[in-house]
Amino acid sequence: MAKQILIVDDAAFMRMMIKDILSKNGFEVVGEAQDGVEAIEKYKELKPDLVTLDITMPEMDGLAALKELKQLDGDANIIMCSAMGQQAMVIDAIQAGAKDFIVKPFQAERVVEAIQKALD
Repeated sequence: MAKQILIVDDAAFMRMMIKDILSKNGFEVVGEAQDGVEAIEKYKELKPDLVTLDITMPEMDGLAALKELKQLDGDANIIMCSAMGQQAMVIDAIQAGAKDFIVKPFQAERVVEAIQKALD
């Protein structure tokens, strides 16, 4: 069965790009969210195998959402997505329990590699 993934990014274009990469590589995108608050609601509802989580978002940013998701489910597989120059935030995210991070603009091979590694 295909691994189920929740994509969280405030930019619809970025969600579409990740969704496209994942679909072509045999993953099932079960949901999308545009901020941390929505991400937590969708996570509870969908129980995905993995979440891709943007760092910079309105309402609740990716770091806050990551911490809440890890409290909700200590086994949650979460990969952070960041733009260049957000290294400090990425380190915070890894320390808070993120499995990996991928940098925008996305490279398909790197996205797939990070997800497979996090799910193993």
